[in-house]
Amino acid sequence: MKLNGQLVLVTGASSGIGAATAREMARHGANVVLLARRAPELEKVAVDCRSMGVSAHVYPVDLANEQAVGKTAARIKAEVGIPNIIVASAGSGRWLFSEETPPGEAAQMMGATYFSAFYTIRDFMPDMLARKTGRIVIVGSPAAYAVWPGATAYTAARWALRGYAEALRSDLRGTGVGFTLITPGKVSSSYFENNPGTLERLPGLGRTIPTLTPNQVAVRLVKAVERGESEVIFPFIMWVYAMFNRLMPRFVSWLIWRTGHRHE
Repeated sequence: MKLNGQLVLVTGASSGIGAATAREMARHGANVVLLARRAPELEKVAVDCRSMGVSAHVYPVDLANEQAVGKTAARIKAEVGIPNIIVASAGSGRWLFSEETPPGEAAQMMGATYFSAFYTIRDFMPDMLARKTGRIVIVGSPAAYAVWPGATAYTAARWALRGYAEALRSDLRGTGVGFTLITPGKVSSSYFENNPGTLERLPGLGRTIPTLTPNQVAVRLVKAVERGESEVIFPFIMWVYAMFNRLMPRFVSWLIWRTGHRHE
């Protein structure tokens, strides 16, 4: 798919992978629609994108709120049009054991990660299906392939997102609307700075995976869209671990537990 002139909607576009993806799409000539809660940060990303000669539209919204997403989607359709590409990259949550996790925070993790993607994609899907073109991209997490101790609700939300992604892949087959699930390893975003103590819970096995920058993820994501790739797991060692996990899940689960953060 050629990106020049396409309309790309990005969730979680105020920082991290979402912001980097918006800028990378703009570098390839795509016009962007930016969604996240923080308006000032969205405006900064929009300025960067516009400096590359494309249009950038900012829509501050709580993506975990069904009614808010519905109203925002209606505005986008009326003011900008139907996106050719949707990139669902929003997500948040702390790595905590079950007993450490406030119930409300568990619900927030599910909302910011899974429901944000579901609500956004659902509201634009009928129009994309009617047009029989476009692509949906979901940014996943290694936690949806192999679990580690001390990140219970976070993992559950990521597995929900992956389950939705796999179901969506099946739903879209033969419709003309493409699908990509991209799963990077550890990313040097502000997540670990905003959640002190989280990095210490990364299993020893995970520490062997090179750290990616948000821009590296964005470059690979854009390449996957251009090539029409269905699933991307990277860097290479992350892909190797994922394949090994499919072959020997019990052993990999034990190894991650053995090198991970455990109850005292």
